[in-house]
Amino acid sequence: MISHRSAAALHGFDGFAPGPVEITVSRSRRNLVIDGAVVHSLAALARVDRTTVDGLLCTSATFTILDLAATCSSSSLENAVDSAIRSGASSAAFLAKRLANVRHRGRDGVRAVDRVLVDAGGTNRLERRFLQLCRQHGLARPATQVIHRRGDQTVARVDFDFTPHPLVVEVEGQIAHASPRQRQRDAQRRRELHSLGRTVYSYTFEDIFQRPAVVAAEIHRALASSSHVLSHTGATNRD
Repeated sequence: MISHRSAAALHGFDGFAPGPVEITVSRSRRNLVIDGAVVHSLAALARVDRTTVDGLLCTSATFTILDLAATCSSSSLENAVDSAIRSGASSAAFLAKRLANVRHRGRDGVRAVDRVLVDAGGTNRLERRFLQLCRQHGLARPATQVIHRRGDQTVARVDFDFTPHPLVVEVEGQIAHASPRQRQRDAQRRRELHSLGRTVYSYTFEDIFQRPAVVAAEIHRALASSSHVLSHTGATNRD
């Protein structure tokens, strides 16, 4: 089956493009030689670690990440994890579970995946950096990709939600929403979230990467103010 970097490209992981073919075969066929291909071997591969993409048998997104961990750079591994989470092909929780299953086998790259999973949960590099910012500056880890609804109607999917505080944080990439129509949709979305009692803070790529301490201080103040309100409301309700 297709594996490693070839499987990463097939799954559409960011930064992985078609190149030399890599496949994995059973250990009994480890001496197989195929012109132009890199052949890996395994004693066995669980059914959950196999899938089909575009009619081609390949390792699952999760197992592909475990394969990549032994040879890829940290940034490439982060891209693979974030891409798999974004597409729904894997999740941080499932990755951790499969990692626990292979850890005792002395598999290479286990520690690399451990490090990457610390700030996993976002869908791209910018969201990963925000989660890292929260951890490094003592902020509670927010929930990611939270859907807000009014009844049965979806109002918005937000990047980060600090429930029970009403704070929502959105991060914007280097390509801003510049068209009038996009700006109109963004404004409407913020109004809808405000009508649900949410306060929306938006940060740019430059904010997150160049001014992390400023961003963290602003969020600390917002959460402290919210805590005061929640505490006062709780006391009033008890009275």
